[in-house]
Amino acid sequence: MRKNFQLPDEDVIFLDELGSDWETINDQGMQWVIIHDYPVAFGYNHQKISVAIKIETGYPRTPLDMAYFYPSLQRLDGKAINATCSQPIDGKQYQRWSRHRTSQNPWREGVDDLSTHLALVSFWFEQEFIKRANEIAA
Repeated sequence: MRKNFQLPDEDVIFLDELGSDWETINDQGMQWVIIHDYPVAFGYNHQKISVAIKIETGYPRTPLDMAYFYPSLQRLDGKAINATCSQPIDGKQYQRWSRHRTSQNPWREGVDDLSTHLALVSFWFEQEFIKRANEIAA
């Protein structure tokens, strides 16, 4: 796996403990961490995917935002997933989910990091169905 740039030690420990392959890459002037075989909640067309997170200049002071998935996710019930678009990363078309922190859940410098951002990503998987309850076909 490629390690084109260094993450903070806490992030490296977290990623290594996940047990999935991960890498850091530079692509089109941007830095990305890509976690492979990341588990997806029930209700989607894939059980595991690659998740890309853009590492902004100034991280970990600068917040992480959004998430990018390969291959693209679709709901098994056929309902559209709102606020998505395609994003080329490392020669593949990732699906960008435009999801952001809120004033009730702001980035907390010194507390939040890649682990808390990925917890938020997992919450977004669940939230997709909570906000549109009972839409999964049995």
